[in-house]
Amino acid sequence: MKKTTLSLLVLFVFLASKGIIAQSTAAYDISFTSTWNSSDHGTLPGSAHWSNLVGVNHNNNVTFLELGGTATQGIENVAEAGSNSVFNSEVQTAINAGNAEQWLSKSFSPFAAISTATLSDISISEEYPLLTLVSMIAPSPDWIIAVNGLNLWDTNTSYWKEIITVDLFPYDAGTEDGFGYSGNNSATNPRGVISNISGASGYPFNTEKIGTLTITLKNTTLSTATSRFENKIKMFPNPNNSDSVTIFNSNVLNEIAVYDVLGKRVKLTKTSTNSENKQILNIKDLNQGIYIVRLTNKNGTIGSKKLIVN
Repeated sequence: MKKTTLSLLVLFVFLASKGIIAQSTAAYDISFTSTWNSSDHGTLPGSAHWSNLVGVNHNNNVTFLELGGTATQGIENVAEAGSNSVFNSEVQTAINAGNAEQWLSKSFSPFAAISTATLSDISISEEYPLLTLVSMIAPSPDWIIAVNGLNLWDTNTSYWKEIITVDLFPYDAGTEDGFGYSGNNSATNPRGVISNISGASGYPFNTEKIGTLTITLKNTTLSTATSRFENKIKMFPNPNNSDSVTIFNSNVLNEIAVYDVLGKRVKLTKTSTNSENKQILNIKDLNQGIYIVRLTNKNGTIGSKKLIVN
């Protein structure tokens, strides 16, 4: 145990000395298992299956779908035909704008109503902790299962959620008419909104779930993004055996975050002024050890420094 801890500390010191930003990342297994059956969801067609489970992890600056909202062209194509190319383009646009991290896609196995799709070892960074996923219930007019902006970061503990289980129910995308398992229907006019059709009149579904999404944390790490203004940060005293540390930066600070050797955020301070680039950080609640102090400027740039508390 001591050997493992020492190795972590050595690695941490090396990363910190190289100007590594202490951005926490997590690896998750994300699995959807269907319970789609004739008893609860109407007589199923012989070709009952799911389109690929697709989605994205992103920040709160973007929304790809939401209950009560109008489906984008990408979500419409997934819902009506299991086609993912336009939705992929919408995700890529968000990635290019800095609002999303990665496109996610996994096929179901077997090709049947009762089936499973598992995204394994998906790396999620703290900047993009929201998960959106969707898959077509096929064949159908425009029915899907989906999660929208599911937050994997626990804001109460400032750490990644270890396990999340979500029961999923059928949604209507509001783009094509029809109450049965058929893909040949007229477009909904006027266009509707995304709605929960579990137990809804006319639809084949009762109120039972159609499947379960299980998200399991595997491990957490620190990322390796390089600071843009590392040389402009001064922090003293360091090493430190007092109750506070003085931080000076050439730009106005917006946020100060402190991370331990496992990448867990242990302290977060929002600055209260728009004119000060000098801050006094209270560290009397920190145990002896090595930390990374990450600084975010008002202009959004990020830098970091190693802090030794002894």
